Amino acid sequence: MSSKILRVALLGSALLIASGSASANADLAKAKNCLACHATDKKLVGPSFKDIAAKYAKDSGAEANLAQKVRAGGSGVWGQVPMPPNPQLNEAEAGTLVKWILSVK
Repeated sequence: MSSKILRVALLGSALLIASGSASANADLAKAKNCLACHATDKKLVGPSFKDIAAKYAKDSGAEANLAQKVRAGGSGVWGQVPMPPNPQLNEAEAGTLVKWILSVK
């Protein structure tokens, strides 16, 4: 197999894996009831994932801070409606969700 064909095959595999991961993280958001208050591209009770990603795009500490906020809850950043705590999420799940949210364009 030529190196060009191998590179194309590897790139295609990487894209398939990445798209599967994005879908899996959207499925996790659905399974953990995030979509009851948030949507990808419009405000519901809370801000859209797209707005969250834009707001924190240049914040190097956003992943850790937001993962903590997802689990513990918070208020005041997006208005008066508080975000309730989500203790059903373990740290790894919260981190996975936040990474996905921050990647939404």
